[in-house]
Amino acid sequence: MDPKTDEDVLDTVGPRLRALRRDRGITLADLAVTTGVSESTLSRLESGQRRASLELLLPLARTYDVPLDDLVGAPRTGDPRIHLKPIRRFGMTFVPLSRRPGGVHAFKMIIPAQQEPLEPTPQTHEGFEWLYVLSGRLRLVTGERDLTLPPGEAAEFDTSLPHWLGSADGGVVELLILFALQGVRAHVRTDPHRSSQAGSRR
Repeated sequence: MDPKTDEDVLDTVGPRLRALRRDRGITLADLAVTTGVSESTLSRLESGQRRASLELLLPLARTYDVPLDDLVGAPRTGDPRIHLKPIRRFGMTFVPLSRRPGGVHAFKMIIPAQQEPLEPTPQTHEGFEWLYVLSGRLRLVTGERDLTLPPGEAAEFDTSLPHWLGSADGGVVELLILFALQGVRAHVRTDPHRSSQAGSRR
């Protein structure tokens, strides 16, 4: 690997760390407490003003529970497979389906079965989310709306609105989720043949 390529890899570390932290919904202040690295150092690392070092990356890798290679975006030579590493947060399981920093991130989300219905605890954060229900019945609370989505239903919403996801009937729910920062939205493309048929029946 030549020096220029090394520089290119290092330049992506900051955006990769920022995207990972935002995906996990962690603030710089919380991350500083968990890792023991100062908030100002973490901020400079994410903005590219501070070069990544093993001393800084090791506590971040432990906190995020990911290999060091994932933090720096080291290429997996000759292996096209995506190594899925489930993440457990808020009692739910998230399986990352994409690896690139920034842009749109894809996850499979699994909401476990509940013996008793959970009381919604809406949260807010920067970004925009698109979801598709694979199985189960999803309860989606966004702002003043309280919706139930069966398998095959999709929804999209601004995550700066108070929102909450849970099981509508206490059963397991599996979702496909696309998440991006503000300004990037997912678009569902309809079948143009079906659209023309629908138009001809009007």
